[in-house]
Amino acid sequence: MDLRRWSGRSLCLGLALLPVVASAAGKCERLVVTGSPDAPPYLWQDPQDPTHLIGANADLLQQVAQELGLKVELRYAGKRSEALEEVRSGRMDMLADASLTTRQLEALDYIHPALTSNDYLVWTGNGSTLDYATAQDLIGHVGALSQQARLTQDFEAFAQSQLTLVSTPNLTQAFQKLVLGEVEFVLAGRYAGMAMTQTLGIAKDVEAYSPAVDKPGLYLAISHNSACNDPWLRGQLAKKMTELPASGLTEAVLQRNLERWKAHLKQPVSALKQ
Repeated sequence: MDLRRWSGRSLCLGLALLPVVASAAGKCERLVVTGSPDAPPYLWQDPQDPTHLIGANADLLQQVAQELGLKVELRYAGKRSEALEEVRSGRMDMLADASLTTRQLEALDYIHPALTSNDYLVWTGNGSTLDYATAQDLIGHVGALSQQARLTQDFEAFAQSQLTLVSTPNLTQAFQKLVLGEVEFVLAGRYAGMAMTQTLGIAKDVEAYSPAVDKPGLYLAISHNSACNDPWLRGQLAKKMTELPASGLTEAVLQRNLERWKAHLKQPVSALKQ
């Protein structure tokens, strides 16, 4: 056979295969995802299977992944800082509840808009003289904030410089301080606060004020070191994040997981981590 003819055929065959190979490499079929194990009703460690995470963000991501033909596994990777490191390193592909911080942009690609948002409300005891309308109204008053809280960078800077906040290991202790009169208010997420006050039996003794004092988003964030990080996936996820708010699905999933978490909260208070 003529060598030049064989070389030409080989080149044509190789070029014909290139689009197929590129297409297969450009589409991720399985994502290993993690996040905070202590952020209900958005994400928390599954009591029935501690190796996995459950919650509203997990359910929403599974729904989106199904529509895109992807398989997603929500794995427990330790506390929040450990989960972040697993994704930064590329050992896991994505965070399902990432806080937007400038220092993480070197390691993560954030999908906009946020998957969910966590409205932080001001909670006071009934009959409180605190007159709240804006964050400025909290200056000069003593409040409590769980160490598990994640605020926006702007509000966190304001709180550190302007507010007097007692840090508590968890939300349970923050509300206990409120009931005991040791603080005048608690900063807590809308859903977490609702579940906690009902579980502690103090829902009739406290009041939550609107508007929200802070609205941090919880984002999908893909590691720069993930083999799944490609323009197709980021574009498809961004499209789905844009469609979610109008679908009404987010609120329904949050309510369902709020009830799910409240059922878990029937365990002894000493076992709670939030």
